[in-house]
Amino acid sequence: MLGLEAGYRNHFPDQIRSILGSADGVLIASQTAANLHVAPGDTVTIDRIGAAPVDVKIAGVVALPNADSMFQAIGLPKGIAPQAPPDNVLLMPMAEWQAIFDPQKAARPDTVKTEIHVQLARNALPPDPSAAFIQAQRLANNLEARVAGSAVIANNLAARLDGVRADALYARVLFLFLGVPGIVLALLVTLAVAASGSDRRRREQALLRIRGASLLQVLGLAGTEAAAIGLLAIVLGLALAGTTAIAWLHLADLRLAIPWFALAAGVGFVLAMAAFLVPAWRDAKLLTVSAARVDANQQFPLWQRLYLDLAFIMLGAIAFWSTAKSGYEIVLAPEGVAQTSVHYEAFLAPLCLWLGLGLLSVRLYRLMLGPGRRAVAVAIASMSYDLSPLVAASLSRQRLRIARGSALVALAFAFATATAIFNTTYNAQSRVDAELTNGADVTVTGTSTHPAGTLLKELQAIPRVVTAEPMMHRFAYVGSDLQDLFGINPAHIGKATTISNAYFAGGNAAETLALLAGTPDGVLVSQETVNDFQLQPGDRLNLRLQSAADHQYHVMPFRFIGVAREFPTAPKDSFLVANANYIAEKTGSDVAEVVLIRTSANAESVAAAARQTAASLPGMKVTTLRETQALISSSLTAINLQGLTTLELGFSVLMIVGVTGLIMALGLAERRRNFTILSALGARPGQLGVFLWSEGLLVVIGGAILGIVAGFGLAEALVTILTGVFDPAPEALSIPWLYLALAVAMALACGAAAIGGAQALSRKPDLEALRGG
Repeated sequence: MLGLEAGYRNHFPDQIRSILGSADGVLIASQTAANLHVAPGDTVTIDRIGAAPVDVKIAGVVALPNADSMFQAIGLPKGIAPQAPPDNVLLMPMAEWQAIFDPQKAARPDTVKTEIHVQLARNALPPDPSAAFIQAQRLANNLEARVAGSAVIANNLAARLDGVRADALYARVLFLFLGVPGIVLALLVTLAVAASGSDRRRREQALLRIRGASLLQVLGLAGTEAAAIGLLAIVLGLALAGTTAIAWLHLADLRLAIPWFALAAGVGFVLAMAAFLVPAWRDAKLLTVSAARVDANQQFPLWQRLYLDLAFIMLGAIAFWSTAKSGYEIVLAPEGVAQTSVHYEAFLAPLCLWLGLGLLSVRLYRLMLGPGRRAVAVAIASMSYDLSPLVAASLSRQRLRIARGSALVALAFAFATATAIFNTTYNAQSRVDAELTNGADVTVTGTSTHPAGTLLKELQAIPRVVTAEPMMHRFAYVGSDLQDLFGINPAHIGKATTISNAYFAGGNAAETLALLAGTPDGVLVSQETVNDFQLQPGDRLNLRLQSAADHQYHVMPFRFIGVAREFPTAPKDSFLVANANYIAEKTGSDVAEVVLIRTSANAESVAAAARQTAASLPGMKVTTLRETQALISSSLTAINLQGLTTLELGFSVLMIVGVTGLIMALGLAERRRNFTILSALGARPGQLGVFLWSEGLLVVIGGAILGIVAGFGLAEALVTILTGVFDPAPEALSIPWLYLALAVAMALACGAAAIGGAQALSRKPDLEALRGG
């Protein structure tokens, strides 16, 4: 029996939700109303300890969404405290409560307790949930020291923050796993752009050294060029980043991003200087005439001689196998412990696989265009007239540059593919989570006195309703623990809602439901109940259910047949799933409190029609999948990838465009002299096109195929490693085919534009190009 001050509901509006009748006067909890078969206007007798019974008139029925915290046993150890809120609850104004229970307080003061509910200012807490958890604990400790044992404190805010710290850490890990490869790719593109003019700069610097320029003068000129290009790129990049942050990401205060902008600008400038100065210093100090005559294509870099690509792949595979086999959580936030930990070493698996596949693609292209160039000549014979041997020889001479360009294309496509698949899978699972919470596209929920099942035929007749399936929602005692009990028709429940394999411990929904259908007294219980009561398959489980005859709880036998991890509309912790026919037989009531509706389209219009149909019954609630998904996405524990997804997918496309278009254009521009000589020797435009298109298609299509295949593998690794962020875990990857097709189309378009530009320039006489080199 709770006595509330007049302003309680204004200060804590989420604690009490009206269902029926008035919001003033004596209110009865919905479960209590169902137990006692009480409605507004009925009279309830209260037996007082040490005083005579008293009658009160019920003004309304309410729901208590946070009953667990409202009725928690403050100060008791976890094992001794009651496992569920009380069954029978009345709420009344404080003045009326005092008039009724002051006599009992005088006779038995130990039966009356006073609680003070306190709400902290949220803006006084740190934005990081882990830091806010520590701060909330310290505030409670401070108050506990001040009251010096005269009160016991229940810190609900700290308990709530304790539960979401892991989600906040997962958000940080997701940014690391999905964002760092993009940063690495951007750095590689920067180096590739700088390296595209290396031949020109090498010739110019060699000429300067021949004419007497010192090493410092050569480095000074290279540094000046690098600084000018780097500063211009930084200004343009920061302008684009600031515009994107304000216009696209709706960043309220750009000053929040200034440290990151400064870091990116500094790293970019240092990288640009190094890309110009290091090759210039190396050529001046180490490059001799004999060394200059050695074909760079014949030289194998150190990583290739050490098989570093295969080492990266093996290391990534071992790290992935270790993570997947052990099944440990990448984020650890133990309940009640301030310290948290993140296993960042799990990032080694996708990072090593990504880098190893990029290096492997360089090795494969060099092999294909070196010893395997005859096969290339055969492959391009259909489009190269009688020039296939000559084109293959030309590609072979350029195999190092082609291999590097193809590797960048492959890395860009791998990044885009893995990111897109992971984000699409996450978004698909967020919809599954919403359907798991709501139950179906549209869910109509009633009470035991006014069940939604009585409207089944009317709901089935609504346009665009594919099927409507009734479901019981009762309560049952497992020992002293009151749990939600769902009565279903196992053969038909899947027609109205998604029943995923991940919902059941056996991993097979069809087999589990078939087993339930074949066992009339069978019951599926949650893993928590199995652990608490040490159940084994086949055990008899005596549950106490309310009988429709006398509205009292009686023991009814069930048989434990399996574990349900999740179930539509069920709570996250403890619940039961059984056959509706068996429950109806044992309780004497076949009413279904819930109706799940699957729609063909426009669930909102179906929900509107369902609300009109259910308006005649009090306490009826109609919810849609979209409403529930919006509610989940805006909750404290939600990890919303929408902003990161939009940014990364857009960045991935830009990287693909930059790699295929810019890198190819710069590479072909470096070879403009070769194409100009061919044109001067009488080569026809079609013959020039064979050289250009063979190289372009080899870079773009080959890199795209390797990258997409690698991206699928990386996406599988990411989803496996980050399983903890999904609720429930996905059964299969969700593939964004449209996005991948768009990425390939844009890569082909940019490559075609670069090739077309190079082909057009090669037709024009360029004396400077002929005199160069």
